[in-house]
Amino acid sequence: MNNRLRAEIAEEEEEKELIVEKKAPKEFSENYFTQLFSKGFMSTESATKALPFILYVAFLGMLYIANRHLSEKNLRTIDKLTKEVKELNWDYKSTKADLAYKSTLTEVAKRVDTLGIKISVEPPQKLTIESDSK
Repeated sequence: MNNRLRAEIAEEEEEKELIVEKKAPKEFSENYFTQLFSKGFMSTESATKALPFILYVAFLGMLYIANRHLSEKNLRTIDKLTKEVKELNWDYKSTKADLAYKSTLTEVAKRVDTLGIKISVEPPQKLTIESDSK
């Protein structure tokens, strides 16, 4: 250790304290958006003037989205109805084929045989009515 007085050591410590600079904390009183609108390219007056246009564009956007939802709903309905029409068409064709099969002569003869009706062997006869002309 050096032979120095305590007073000299205390003075040196005070000088060291004076040399140290204290940094002031950064102030963030305004956020980015307020700085952008107040000091940036757009002021509050111009933003207020542009508000009707912004609302108009937002309204058009909502209309566009609603139209898209409605069209998708209609497409789903059309697809569902198309499938239903195809199914009904298949039912119609199968029923028509079944009716054509059941209306053949042999099938009709089988069904009416249980009622006791049989196929005629004789050809049909033509009936004529003679009119008296006086």
